[in-house]
Amino acid sequence: MGNNSNYQLIEDCEATNKSLYNFYAAVMIVIFILALPLNASVLHLFIFKLKFWKSNSNNIFLFNLVLADILLLFCLPMKAYNYIQGERRSSNDIVCKAMLFMLFLNRGASIAFLSVTSIDRYFNVVHPGRKNLLKAIKKSPQISIIIWLLLLPLTIPTMLQNFDCCNSHKNDDDKKDDALIKDVVDSLREAVFFTQILIPFVILVYCTVRIVNRLRKKTVGDRTKLKRAVFLVTAVMVVFSFCFLPCTIARMILLIVRVKELDEVYQDKAAVAFDGLMVLSYIDCLLDPLVYCFCSTKFKALYLSNYFPFLIRGTQLPVESSTDHTLRPVCNTVL
Repeated sequence: MGNNSNYQLIEDCEATNKSLYNFYAAVMIVIFILALPLNASVLHLFIFKLKFWKSNSNNIFLFNLVLADILLLFCLPMKAYNYIQGERRSSNDIVCKAMLFMLFLNRGASIAFLSVTSIDRYFNVVHPGRKNLLKAIKKSPQISIIIWLLLLPLTIPTMLQNFDCCNSHKNDDDKKDDALIKDVVDSLREAVFFTQILIPFVILVYCTVRIVNRLRKKTVGDRTKLKRAVFLVTAVMVVFSFCFLPCTIARMILLIVRVKELDEVYQDKAAVAFDGLMVLSYIDCLLDPLVYCFCSTKFKALYLSNYFPFLIRGTQLPVESSTDHTLRPVCNTVL
């Protein structure tokens, strides 16, 4: 498969199945409309009500998780516009690279903060008396700053080439040196793509299993709260698996199809499936605040009292205590 026509499909940004990409665009618009106000309202509570910087590390991580989700959401309208125009990516090289950089930076940040939140809960539940790095700087944003700084150089390879628009292939006219550089960049990019999902998934599974086992062994405490805690940590793993594992598998299949230089029709189907499952991964922006924040009864009370006070009947729950950083943090009440 060495002729130039075979590379046209790989290098071209045109969407071959325009009706399907219109559906992808509609899904992203719905995600944007639903998730943006939800995440923005949660972010407002973290800043002005909970004062996350005065709280423990878990609230700091959750704030950064919501922030990363919001930044990713701002990329979706442009991506949806490209799909409606019949393009898999923007035809403008600078816009394409900038969009990919923002998407993968904030997606990586969302996964990273999801992972450290699980690790923090793991130590709090399984090893409550053990000194650890997260507890040592629990009132400091140092870990969050380090995560953002580490993600920047890891995401740079997405700006060096157009990822899927100009992906991982060279034709016979490429210079040898340029081809070598492309191969190195492509290999690094693919390594980052897979490790930023597979490693956190392993961490998440381990933390979830240990936390659930520890909670089920507890003989004291409110059984309702213990069941809610088990549901929360299990839901986190289910959401992660549902949103991120399918696109990872699709990416692996897409690479195999292209490396083996199979027929164009198979490459096209693999690319379309990958793009669709990437859209599925953006649902994580909608599910994160629901899973992490609204599983807490105190946070739900705080949210309702600020945005939907008319829904609260009878005696209002003491939500003010949840803003006191000397008490147990809102998002940790279930644990």
